[in-house]
Amino acid sequence: MPSSSTSNLVLISGILFVAVALQLSLQPFSPLPSFGALQIPTSPPPFQSNSKLQEVVKLGEGVLKQPEAVAVDGKGTLYTATRDGWIKRLLRNGTTWESWRHVDSDGLLGIAPTEDGDLFVCDADKGLHKIGDGGVTVAATHVNGDPIRFADDVAVSSEGKVYFSIASRKFDFHHWPLDILEPTSTGQLIQFEPSTDTASVLVDNLGFANGVVLSENQDYIVVCETWKFRCLKYVLKGEEEGKTEIFIDNLPGGPDNINLAPDGTFWIALLQLRPSWWLRYIPEQFLKSFSKIVEFGIGVHNAAMVVNVASDGRVIRGFDDPTGKVIAKVTSAIEFDGHLYLGTLHNDFVGKLPLTAAM
Repeated sequence: MPSSSTSNLVLISGILFVAVALQLSLQPFSPLPSFGALQIPTSPPPFQSNSKLQEVVKLGEGVLKQPEAVAVDGKGTLYTATRDGWIKRLLRNGTTWESWRHVDSDGLLGIAPTEDGDLFVCDADKGLHKIGDGGVTVAATHVNGDPIRFADDVAVSSEGKVYFSIASRKFDFHHWPLDILEPTSTGQLIQFEPSTDTASVLVDNLGFANGVVLSENQDYIVVCETWKFRCLKYVLKGEEEGKTEIFIDNLPGGPDNINLAPDGTFWIALLQLRPSWWLRYIPEQFLKSFSKIVEFGIGVHNAAMVVNVASDGRVIRGFDDPTGKVIAKVTSAIEFDGHLYLGTLHNDFVGKLPLTAAM
């Protein structure tokens, strides 16, 4: 019997053949999908491939199902959220993963520790959760009366304020590829105040709002726009409070999660997005009925890349696995105790890279 992946590939290939044939024969001059949200940079900052991510140590291999986000709390405990709904944490022996808390969801994304040892977690389908020794509680499900459709990443300030992103207000987590067809962006950066249970919009109309991080002094916040290959800076304090400006753009990949490094710089995980040529020849309305075809055509390549960015938006260094030989589709990178810990959409482990060896 053929494998399910082989059968799916054959089915998709057949659908693509019919769709392309119809488009070329029946509507040869009709408008093609604009893919207005995805403008591939023509001259991204120079990045010399070095294959350094192929040197990662695999933590929890076979135990962690697509551990997309990683976080470290004030005690040095490493956490990750997996596709089977588990919040897992690495015990002090450095090898054993504890299945700490379970959420009935296959869409756990960003996680962030609080000062008191709890975690805020983005559940793409249900909103924002707070998780601690007492269990799982719902923190936010609506913003301005509208249900949260696609909570993505989260950051928590020392004052207890919570900042999280909504990737899209039109498409949910399970249909995320369709968001790339839209010429207008619907992502948001949200501020949530736990003491009053109120959520407010800080920045609107973002191109798939993804990673969120506070600066070293917590005077500004950076939010990633995956489809626009850039990150924005929103000022929280000072004379320019409330101002939004570009922090870094023209990145060599779509920015996913972003985390603060101990020296005040930032680590950004970059997805390698390169739409296939044939995707433009399929009617847009057809694509909107088959999000899997869009995902297949967008082709988040089995490569991995992370960059270290200074507080002025300057790329300092970067590491990659250009072929995905060891680790692919890295979505999160956090520095702790001289190592870089990597979350991934593709693998069943968290990567650990000694930074001294990667220099």
